[in-house]
Amino acid sequence: MDMNQASVVPSADSELGPEVLETNLAGLALLARGKVRDIYAVDEQHLLIVASDRLSAFDVILPQAIPGKGALLTRVALFWFAQLADIIPNHISALTLDDLPLTPDEKHNLQHRSMLVQRLRPLPVEAIVRGYLIGSGWKDYQASGSLCGLELPSGLSQASLLPEPIFTPSTKAAVGGHDINISFALMQDKIGAERAEQIQQVSLALYERAARHAAARGIIIADTKFEFGLDDNDELVLIDEILTPDSSRFWPAAHYQPGMSPPSFDKQFVRDYLETLSWDKTPPGPMLPDDIIKRTAAKYQEVADLLMQPASA
Repeated sequence: MDMNQASVVPSADSELGPEVLETNLAGLALLARGKVRDIYAVDEQHLLIVASDRLSAFDVILPQAIPGKGALLTRVALFWFAQLADIIPNHISALTLDDLPLTPDEKHNLQHRSMLVQRLRPLPVEAIVRGYLIGSGWKDYQASGSLCGLELPSGLSQASLLPEPIFTPSTKAAVGGHDINISFALMQDKIGAERAEQIQQVSLALYERAARHAAARGIIIADTKFEFGLDDNDELVLIDEILTPDSSRFWPAAHYQPGMSPPSFDKQFVRDYLETLSWDKTPPGPMLPDDIIKRTAAKYQEVADLLMQPASA
């Protein structure tokens, strides 16, 4: 595995190419089309993962593209894979687009929105780490005083900093389905106690490192999710995307205060808009106003630039 990823991260001002809602590559077999990513078989050991400009909210794929989103997600994920490679191996391979049967146009359009990765056995759980009480965690706490079965102190408010980051796994839903929070005990039943404990420890280590990095740049990582797979030796490997605006809640630290849902750099901005509509959160998703699309694209760009800049003095 090539651990030196920094050289393959596109620069902020690189050519992002046209908007892409989906891809159809003639020379590769499409294995899956997820909420955002199209996955192609390269050979028995490798996959091509293409990040489209699709946006999903409440597990529904919305009908419009967010310009440049896929390229920014890829750029951010590659950055984090490089930063965190000493904690756990990741799935990035040494192959390049030059190794694939692509047309010149395909290669150009995929250049900044794709990752060539090892083909691994994904585990059927998502590893969620929460540092703040928000989203479904806040709803759970209001109803029960706990979060995914974990008792929390009384008197916490929306967006409160938790006493320490906590690990709350969920199921991995198919496209169109909903992830379901599960207890750590159920996760142990699904994948084994030793593996579950390993994932818990690694996920907390990844979050804590990333949260320190982001805090030095004025960003709070409220929560995030990781996914893992196993290689041929049953070794744990970090897969999918990590610490992007699609898989995390990023808040500007300067505007944070408990007791309210803070403004965000991630797709929570779109969720908040959709909550003002009389939409029942089932397909098809509603059309977004041009202003919401432009502001969403700007938020993705802003957080990508902030995360990858040198720490503020």
